[in-house]
Amino acid sequence: MATPPDAEVFSRCMAVGGVAVFPADTVYGLACDPCSREAVARMYALKGRPPRKPSAVMFFDAGLALESLPELGARTRALLERLLPGGVTLLLPNPRGRFPLACAGDPGTLGLRVPAGTPLAGVTWPVLQSSANLAGGPDARRLADVPEPIRAAADLVVDAGELPGTPSTIVDLRRFERTAEWEVVRPGAIASEAVALAVSEAL
Repeated sequence: MATPPDAEVFSRCMAVGGVAVFPADTVYGLACDPCSREAVARMYALKGRPPRKPSAVMFFDAGLALESLPELGARTRALLERLLPGGVTLLLPNPRGRFPLACAGDPGTLGLRVPAGTPLAGVTWPVLQSSANLAGGPDARRLADVPEPIRAAADLVVDAGELPGTPSTIVDLRRFERTAEWEVVRPGAIASEAVALAVSEAL
């Protein structure tokens, strides 16, 4: 099981350009430094993920995520304060082109994740993350479900036992600041009704 020292080891792995298998609040994921072209290329190669397909940036603290995106409007920020941390991936406008390696193919959009209840909650380093599976394969609820070649090639593997197994809900908020429009792109760990309630509280 993951322990507090795992957060320190995980942070060091990210700092030196490593690739880690880690537990989120939903399924097991792969993580690397979002600013390291070499680490991102290696992570994509492990998954067999097309290089032009974007990935999300994950923060392990909602406050740090909001501090890193000062250009967010007041309406969007109010909603993020209600949804994060949690089992959602939020598609946000990215006018300043932040984290370009994560936004491959769509620099105007940033995917943001802040997991809830992860044993890596002490990590202050943002990571580029994707599910720890082969592209198109099933999500990993347990470490044993992560394909063995991925586990063998990763620089760090953090085991937190069995996870819920349902991936995050993807919510498109790119028009939310201007028009209050939002859309669930992929159903997942958080019900659409819970997102709608957060929206009503933010408006």
